Amino acid sequence: MNNKKKLTNISSLGEFGLIDRLTGPIKIRNKETVKGVGDDAAVIDNGHHMSIITKDLLVEGVHFDMVYTPLKHLGYKAVVVNLSDVYAMNAQPLQVIVGLAVSARYSLEALEELYAGMLLACEKYKVDLVGGDTTASPTGMTLSITAVGKAKKDSIVYRSGAKPGDILCVSGNLGAAYCGLLVLQREKQTFKANPNMQPGLNDHAYILERQLKPEARKDIIEMLQKAAVKPTAMIDISDGLASEVLHICKQSMTGATIFEEKIPVDRRMAQTAHEFNIDPTTCALSGGEDYELLFAVSQDDYKKIEANEDIHPVGYITEASLGSHLLTSSGQQVKLTAQGWDALR
Repeated sequence: MNNKKKLTNISSLGEFGLIDRLTGPIKIRNKETVKGVGDDAAVIDNGHHMSIITKDLLVEGVHFDMVYTPLKHLGYKAVVVNLSDVYAMNAQPLQVIVGLAVSARYSLEALEELYAGMLLACEKYKVDLVGGDTTASPTGMTLSITAVGKAKKDSIVYRSGAKPGDILCVSGNLGAAYCGLLVLQREKQTFKANPNMQPGLNDHAYILERQLKPEARKDIIEMLQKAAVKPTAMIDISDGLASEVLHICKQSMTGATIFEEKIPVDRRMAQTAHEFNIDPTTCALSGGEDYELLFAVSQDDYKKIEANEDIHPVGYITEASLGSHLLTSSGQQVKLTAQGWDALR
């Protein structure tokens, strides 16, 4: 009789399923821990203010490809994506800590380029690089960034405060980063087939920048504060609009309706999506890496910001019993599913 325990392949769970399984048994033991897992960042009570702490891990061959990723861009992006999580808590980032594992194939000059990108991001967003750790790796590069910020207790925005009737808004436009990745992957294959071929990137500058050098939406947080608007829930869009809407609904115990015709897409993204025979809406819903902000506001607060051309109302929060749906341009109601980029596939 075979009593060997059957093992579960982690890829069958998906990234979010794995997180739920691993973090389910966690218990909070210290009163200073205000928020642990389940949001864009952890929240720690330091008495006079709240510390906001988040970490992101980038692995060569999984999150980036050195064939088409300049090291300076990679360093810049690694910092920015962590700052985006801090802003998504309605907080101000202050410091970053860098963990780096590299193989012998990387030269000193290459690592200096990487750090130049990180320092450029620190300069732009007025944060300090205050330490970290460096070690050898048998293959490739692994880059880990921890970002630390602060906020007043009553100004922090979690994913869990949305209420039925709230307006769901997004900043900027969606899907461009994913289309930029598609172009880079296509040109990589073209190069492998013919190394003498020059990459055809000139017509895709905007979407390539969105993929290789994203920006965190510090300006949106500042705009909301100036307008005296505190979102009821907020999250940054790293895994696609659909996934982030579902995160807010799960934490807030609500449903949501999103209107396809309201989702902001850039014409350059749409044109590229059509080149790949993909619906631009699919790119916006499931593409990821846009690092825009998705947030819910009360209807009264929405009136204070509706004139801002970079804020787009895409739907509204509903009762949980109604579920989460996309209302297509043709009037069909489609259940929202999280089909975004999965680091475990």
